[in-house]
Amino acid sequence: MAEDIKIKWDAIYQEGDIEFKDGDLVREPGLETSVMMSLFTDRRARDDDPLDDKNDKRGWWGDQTSSYLNDEIGSRMWLLDRAKTTSENFRLARIYIEEALQWLINDGVVAKVETEIERAGVSGNDRLYFKVNIYKIDGNVESYKFEDCWIGQYG
Repeated sequence: MAEDIKIKWDAIYQEGDIEFKDGDLVREPGLETSVMMSLFTDRRARDDDPLDDKNDKRGWWGDQTSSYLNDEIGSRMWLLDRAKTTSENFRLARIYIEEALQWLINDGVVAKVETEIERAGVSGNDRLYFKVNIYKIDGNVESYKFEDCWIGQYG
């Protein structure tokens, strides 16, 4: 696998950014950047997804011009930005996470992806924590844990 430009996750500001070292972009040979781009880029909402009052489906314009059927980048986790922390929304979060990473399996980059989701915090200040386990073709596992990615409202 070729090296990607590394995106470093900042847990305090809840964002990823590129990193420089010795005047050059830092690169990484693993899957971390691919996983973060897949999870934290907004995938276009489907026609049946509930939208806010702006009726903005978001997404990347390039998905509309792809020559591959259903080739979309990102996740629909953004649809849960203002959602309550209910069992149904946790179910949707798992679906959105796995949907965003499915391309890794389809393209033969990894063998399997597993998602662990946890509700953390106290009532009224709930958080979605999740961990993604990536099972590589060679049998190795890479795990990525994301905390405080979604601060919802208890419902």
